[in-house]
Amino acid sequence: MKKALPTLLLLLTSMIWGFAFVAQVEGSAHIDTFTFNGVRFLIGAFSLIPVVALVEGKKIKHAPRPSQADNQPKVSLKTTVLAGILVGGILFAASTLQQYGAQITQSAGISGFITGLYTVLTPIMCFFIFRKSVSISSWIGAFFAVIGLFLLCVKIDGSFHFGIGECLLLTCSVFFATHIIVVDLFTDRIYPLMFSLVQFLTCGVISTVCALIFENISLESILNAKGAILYCGILSVGVAYTLQTVAQQMSTPTYAAILFSTESVFSVIGGVIFGNDTISLVGYIGCLVIFAGIVISQTNLDARLLSRKKTNK
Repeated sequence: MKKALPTLLLLLTSMIWGFAFVAQVEGSAHIDTFTFNGVRFLIGAFSLIPVVALVEGKKIKHAPRPSQADNQPKVSLKTTVLAGILVGGILFAASTLQQYGAQITQSAGISGFITGLYTVLTPIMCFFIFRKSVSISSWIGAFFAVIGLFLLCVKIDGSFHFGIGECLLLTCSVFFATHIIVVDLFTDRIYPLMFSLVQFLTCGVISTVCALIFENISLESILNAKGAILYCGILSVGVAYTLQTVAQQMSTPTYAAILFSTESVFSVIGGVIFGNDTISLVGYIGCLVIFAGIVISQTNLDARLLSRKKTNK
């Protein structure tokens, strides 16, 4: 029972995020990218306010002042806000590329699976940026992901197509990987829910400013996309993030990451049930290969191989 609850919450979170790709594709038919992201992230930020007040309000209000004699990192409201603004800028780049990619491909499944490659890219980028060692699992996962991406781009008529939309989605996965890496730099010095509120607010504000400059905003188009906006804003941002926070406190990071990888699967399911996805049979095989790569990248094969070597001695 102890493992059943976090498993259920993690899967529910992944389902909400996976189906959000359907909403993004549907929303793109009525509203431009910057406007869509501006409204949904602002809604998401405001939906988190009561959660932040309830969970972290007292912690922030009664937080002890950091001691200069103590060199250990301290949770700080100032650091939380500054880090939230920085990461919010990265999230803006990632979400903008993702929305443009979803609009061009018009496929929730393709958008979900290519975006999901950030789980494979994160350790690889850490290797090249920080020279951190990369596990065998990550390299095998990356190999599977590349093969799967190739198969995913095979169309129903047998032709291969890796166009602008797929390129934008792949670039967005790089930014999401960057997002994870930067968040990790601040993780022990921030209030997590307040941090999320600030980053969502930052992303929403930047998107809104860009919408005012580059797009023609109309109330009619926003109302036409209200279902997609409300889903992505309230459920995908506010509710899903809260579920993620609660569930991860009851599970291990590796277990959570593996279950979160099902987000890509739910994006395909959502695209088939609620959207108009036309992925080829080879493309579906590519989805399975990418999913296998994502799961493998989150498993600790190095430790298992080392354990076997010790056992055989």
